[in-house]
Amino acid sequence: MRIDIISDVVCPWCIIGYKQLEAALGATNTVAEIHWQPFELNPQMSDEGENLREHLIKKYRISEEDSETTRDRITNIGQSLGFPFRFYDDMRMVNTFKAHQLIHWAALHGRQHPLKITLFHCYFNRERDVSDNEVLANACVEAGLPFDESLEVLEQELYADAVRERQRFAISNGIQGVPAMIFNQTDLHTGALGVEAYVEIINQQSE
Repeated sequence: MRIDIISDVVCPWCIIGYKQLEAALGATNTVAEIHWQPFELNPQMSDEGENLREHLIKKYRISEEDSETTRDRITNIGQSLGFPFRFYDDMRMVNTFKAHQLIHWAALHGRQHPLKITLFHCYFNRERDVSDNEVLANACVEAGLPFDESLEVLEQELYADAVRERQRFAISNGIQGVPAMIFNQTDLHTGALGVEAYVEIINQQSE
């Protein structure tokens, strides 16, 4: 089974959705070929980024109390799925275009999935700036890719156009929010739907 997951590395619901999918794949003994596709939650984000709490309050027009409630909910869901979220006061929302370029490059070397998961961990529980070249290159090393070549990919923007084209394709096909998962290139589902829902989708695809 092929599953394309359109997501951003700073999207908590994206890793939650993936962990739910992972559990569903295990429950159904299904082998899946995962392809991560790029999506930027904030393509216009400046290089210095923004305080995450302030960014979310402004973007979604919610109160600080609602922001805290959402963080607590995300943390609890993550804990139940074995993924630790560690939000902190000066956590920042950052630009992720560089990260997506490396994820695209990693796919060419068969290391896309480990890099994507490493970047989720870097942002959500290691307090790392996933817009920083050195942080990104170190994540590549952890995923089995060479440090120097990772920096070269970033500095020369070797896959910038390819990432932009994939982003345009997703948007032109009506994808406005993430995670979005496409099963066998035909069946689109948006949102972190839960383990039971993914089990049902997988079973339908396997009929």
